[in-house]
Amino acid sequence: MKTDRLLEIIIYLLNHEKVTAKQLANKFDVSVRTIQRDVDSISLTGVPILAATGLHAGRTQSRSLRSISPGKEKNG
Repeated sequence: MKTDRLLEIIIYLLNHEKVTAKQLANKFDVSVRTIQRDVDSISLTGVPILAATGLHAGRTQSRSLRSISPGKEKNG
């Protein structure tokens, strides 16, 4: 159920420093686009999510939540 996944995404972000959309997509067995829509839905509920693009792309939820990068992870 989508609501369950949205809550699980929030919890996952609380427990991980930086997460890519691809990692979340793999974890929840959905597409990257679905994760992007889910993050948008979470944001619409009032949970603050900031998005960044480029080399250090990421999304951050509130002060205690972590980052989601919509692209590939940079190794190293």
